[in-house]
Amino acid sequence: MAKPLSDIGLIGLAVMGQNLALNIADHGFQISVFNRTTDKTDKFVAENPGTPGGVVGTKTLEEFVRSLARPRKIVLLVQAGAGTDAVIDSLVPLLEANDIVIDGGNSRWTDTIRREKALRAKGLRFIGSGVSGGEEGARFGPALMPGGEFNAWLELKPVWEAIAAKVDAKTGKPLEGAAPGKPVSGGVPCAAYIGENGAGHYVKMVHNGIEYGDMQMICEAYALMSGLGGLKPAEMGEIFSDWNRGNLDSFLIEITADILKQKDPATKKPFVDIVLDTAGQKGTGKWTSTSALDMGVPAPTIAEAVFARCISAIKSERVAAAKILKGPSKKYRGSKKALVAAIRDALYCSKICSYAQGFQLMREAQKEYSWKLNFGEIAQIWRGGCIIRAGFLQKITEAFARKPDMANLLLDPYFNKTVKAAQENWRKVVALSAECGVPAPTFSSALAYYDSYRSARLPANLLQSQRDFFGAHTYERVDQPRGKFYHLDWPKPNRPQLPI
Repeated sequence: MAKPLSDIGLIGLAVMGQNLALNIADHGFQISVFNRTTDKTDKFVAENPGTPGGVVGTKTLEEFVRSLARPRKIVLLVQAGAGTDAVIDSLVPLLEANDIVIDGGNSRWTDTIRREKALRAKGLRFIGSGVSGGEEGARFGPALMPGGEFNAWLELKPVWEAIAAKVDAKTGKPLEGAAPGKPVSGGVPCAAYIGENGAGHYVKMVHNGIEYGDMQMICEAYALMSGLGGLKPAEMGEIFSDWNRGNLDSFLIEITADILKQKDPATKKPFVDIVLDTAGQKGTGKWTSTSALDMGVPAPTIAEAVFARCISAIKSERVAAAKILKGPSKKYRGSKKALVAAIRDALYCSKICSYAQGFQLMREAQKEYSWKLNFGEIAQIWRGGCIIRAGFLQKITEAFARKPDMANLLLDPYFNKTVKAAQENWRKVVALSAECGVPAPTFSSALAYYDSYRSARLPANLLQSQRDFFGAHTYERVDQPRGKFYHLDWPKPNRPQLPI
C-alpha cells in the first residue's frame, strides 16, 4: 500500500532518470516522479508496478511537490546548464524552508556554487551530486559524490548510501549481482560527503577528466599493438582480458576486451574496424583541463586526452593530410610478447601519472574554494559503480591512508616502486612510438610529466631570464632566499639596424 507522502522525488525521466528512480524504489523508498512530457511519466509508472518502495506518477509540478514528505528531497536529472536553471526557477516558488534540491546532472561546479548560494538565500538547501556509472550504474549502483550543506547531506545520506554501488570492505572489489527488485546488500557504499557547495560536482568533473585519460591510454595501447606488432582485434581482446586479471583490472579494460572480440553483425568483420575513428565529448574533460590551466596545476596527460579527441574529430583533414605528410619507414622487428609486456607497463605507469595529476588538481581546488577534501575517501568512492572503477583505486586508497597530506601519488612507496620497476619498458614504448610514427600523446606526456616532476632543476631558469630580458618580469636567485625578486639592466644588443 502506497504511503500518503513519498520519501523522495525525481524530475527528468530520460534513461538516467528512469534508472535512478527504479534503483531508489528497489531499496524500499517511495519515489514521486515528474516529467515535462506527461505521457512519458504515465508510461514509466505503468511499466514498473510492484517495486518494493513504489513509484508515484504526477502530472504537474504542484502535484509533484505536494506528494513529498517534508523536508522535501527533490532530485533533478535534466539537461545541465539553462535546463537545470529553468527547472529550479519553476520549483522554488512551490517549496518551503529547508527543502532540499539535488542536482544529479553533469553540472559545472561554478554553476553549483551559484545555485547553492541563491537557494540558501531563500531558505532552501541545494546539493550538487556527481553521479557516475552510466545507465547501468544508475540502475544497479552508481558512485555518488554529493556536495553542499552537511546537514542536508545527512538527510539524503540514507537514500544515497542505499542506492550506491557496494564494494568489499577488505579488498575494495565491487560486489556484483544486483538485479531488478533485488539490490546488493552489505559492503561499503560508494557514496560519501565531498564538501561544501560545488565540491561534489568538481570531484565528478575530475573523475571525468581522469576517465578521458584512461580511455585514451587504452586506445594508444591498442594502436601500438596494432601498428607496431600487427596484432588483430581478437588477439588484442585476449591480451586485454589477461591484463584485466592483473594490476590493470578495471571496468574499462574489461569492456575493451569485450569490444575487441566483438564481430560486426552485418559484415562479420571485427566490430572495432567498422567504427569511424572520430570521438565525441560532452565537455567535462575540457573543463578539467581549463581548471588546471586556471590554477596553474600541471595536468598535461588529461589535456592530451582531450586534444586527442579533438584531432580525431577533423577526420577529413587527416585523410587529406595522410596523402601529403609522410612519417618514418622504420618497423618494429622484435618480439611481440616483449612488445605487449612493454605496452602493459607503459599503460600502467601513464595511468599512475594521470591519476597523480587529477589528485594534485583537487588538492589545489580545495585551497581555491575553501573545501576540505578527503582524498582517500574519494578514491574509495571510485572503487565501484563509476566508469573508472578499478583495482588500482584500492592502492590509491591505501596510499592516502598511509599519508593523508601526500603531495603527489608518485611519492607513495607502492607507486614509486612500481614506476621504478616498469619505467624502462615505458621509455622503450614512447621511443618506439616516435621512431615508428604511431602517435601516443598520453603515454608521451605522462613520461614527460614524470621526468619533469622528478627533476630538481628544469630549464625554466633560462625561460625566466628571457622574460626578464624582454619584459622586465624579474627573477629569483639560487643564492638568495625564495620570494626576493631581481631585475637585470640588460645591455642593449649591438645589432645592425635595418633601413626603414
